[in-house]
Amino acid sequence: MTRIFHSIADYFKKSDKALWLLTIIAIVYSLMLIASMQRSGEYNFLQTQIIAIATGLVSAIIISAADYKYIIKKWYFAAIISFILAGLVFVFGIQVAGTDDTAWIQIGSLTIQPSEFIKICFIITFTKHLTYLEEKDMLKSFVGVITLVLHAMIPMIIIHMQGDDGTVLIFALIFLFMSFIAGVQLRYFTILGGILLVSVPLIWNLFMNDDQRNRLLALFDIDGNAMTTYGWQQYQGKVSISSGSLFGKGLFNGPRVEHGIVPEQENDFIFTVAGEELGFIGCIALMIILLLIMIRILINAKQTNDMSGKLLCSGTFAIISSQTIINIGMVLGFFPVIGITLPLFSAGGTSALATLICLGLVQSVRTHNLGDMNTAVVRREIRNRFKI
Repeated sequence: MTRIFHSIADYFKKSDKALWLLTIIAIVYSLMLIASMQRSGEYNFLQTQIIAIATGLVSAIIISAADYKYIIKKWYFAAIISFILAGLVFVFGIQVAGTDDTAWIQIGSLTIQPSEFIKICFIITFTKHLTYLEEKDMLKSFVGVITLVLHAMIPMIIIHMQGDDGTVLIFALIFLFMSFIAGVQLRYFTILGGILLVSVPLIWNLFMNDDQRNRLLALFDIDGNAMTTYGWQQYQGKVSISSGSLFGKGLFNGPRVEHGIVPEQENDFIFTVAGEELGFIGCIALMIILLLIMIRILINAKQTNDMSGKLLCSGTFAIISSQTIINIGMVLGFFPVIGITLPLFSAGGTSALATLICLGLVQSVRTHNLGDMNTAVVRREIRNRFKI
């Protein structure tokens, strides 16, 4: 028993305690918001979220205890899992209420969005790809960069075929950020940016459907006609946030939350619950928590002594930061509604579970790099003492 307690103490000593603390704070905050929102309907979002979070925390601890280098070494398992999950959606995929894509599968009474887990598999396989190119001195070559683009296009095309273009955008941002951190030269990003700019008419006419175009146009609606159609959700969300003023109406006291006036307030628009019931202070607190989590991830990436660990942290940072910026921008009317959850806060078991697994990977990098660094320090002291 003593040995077990020593092992647990040693584990937490090596792990990023500040990141664990921030994660728990975010979870508690999100559960309070979901519990308050629960008044507006019959479905028990809170129960589902608690189960998902409990599963996610256990998964994160197990993953953080495993050596991330071994996980990267077994990258092909992540690739196989990705293809299986994608295939299941094409065979058993369903469309859930409040969405316009067929990107979910149902298991009993639970619905799961496989693309959330494909993100995790992608950062693992892409980390392996980038480190392989670095080892072969191909990271700055045109051929090497083309293979990276093709790698990223595989999940993006598959998920686009499922109709979930919001997630496609997240994959694109993960690809760009991880490639930049790995050392891909800026000229390739410039070329890609030019290609995308020239392709805008093609994307608008061929790849975007009417709903997507109308949601984008609603952002520029001058006479307010879109407020009753494609801009309705964002308009009601902004009204809820503004009604909270500085300190809000109090947790469990928001009348608009109680009557479910904002569609999908438990999921993509959970930020409006914080705005109405906890006010401007509550919104700022929420953003600070997520910002601090992102900073801790970047600190772990900076302190990592190998490229694969740095890239795993960078991929997790890209997922959390891009979803946070897009979700809040979406709620405030700066971006169109594209179905992106707010990490650790939105009600959605798959999203919460996947985010916690990603944070487990960051903790694995921290834990095992700290051990490696301590070993290196000991070896250096021995060499200095005995003049080896």
